[in-house]
Order: sequence, then structure tokens, then C-alpha cells
Amino acid sequence: MKKLIAGAILLGASSMAFAQPGCGVGAMIWKGQSGIAPHVLAATTNGSFGNQTFGMTTGTLGCQTNEAVQSMAMYMNSNVDKVARDMSRGSGENLDTLAVLLGVEQADRAAFRKVLQDNFALIFPSADTTSDQAVDAIVALMEKDETLSKYVAA
Repeated sequence: MKKLIAGAILLGASSMAFAQPGCGVGAMIWKGQSGIAPHVLAATTNGSFGNQTFGMTTGTLGCQTNEAVQSMAMYMNSNVDKVARDMSRGSGENLDTLAVLLGVEQADRAAFRKVLQDNFALIFPSADTTSDQAVDAIVALMEKDETLSKYVAA
């Protein structure tokens, strides 16, 4: 059992090592350092304290974001369960509200809904996913999408 737990921890740490920590306290503390250890430590610090989304929402902690992302983060804080329900279905009032808050044009809304629905398991990997974690995942997905990246650009 100990080997199984150690393996799970190692797997989680190795996957975090390739993810860029972005901004937040962790990224600020280990800024300018490269390699697996600083990336794991930065991502762990950000994940443990939930400060990355706070930084994105407020524009602090080395995070530069647009007002639309800040508005979405504030909306998600009080509507995360409703958004998750609509996202799992790929439609609904709360998902439409996210699109409006992010300024997603009508022509791009179908792509927006599809990306979020198709990646629901990444945005909400567990029932304990916080709104901050969901916002981080949504922004990361949109940044990678050719059509949607313009809506989350800082």
C-alpha cells in the first residue's frame, strides 16, 4: 500500500513538473529558477493556498489578467455548482452568463460551450474542485484554443 501511495505522489509531482506555474506566490518565490523542483514547488504552493486565482481576480501576485476573467472568477465564486451542472450538459443559463462575462461573441459561443463540455473532467476533476481551480482550468483551456484565446488574453 505504501508503494501505491508513493507512486501516486510521484506521478502527481511529475505531471505538475511539466505544467508552468504561471503566476501566484509560488511563481514569485521560485521566479527565474528552472528545473523540475522549482516548478513542482511553485505549482504546489499555488495549489495549496489557492492564491493563483486570487491573483488573477485582483491582478496581483504577478498575475496580469483582463477584467472579463476577473468578472468570471467572481461569478464562479457563488455559482460554481450551477455552472458545473450547465457545463456538463453543454448548455444553460449559467454557461451563457460565463460567455457574456468573458465577452465571447455570439459566433464563438458554440465553440466555447463545446470546449468546456468536452473538458468537463479537466475543469472539475472531483466533487471537491473549488471555483478557483475551475477558473484556472477554464482560462488555461481557452488560452490553448485558437478561437477562444482572444477572450482571456491579458
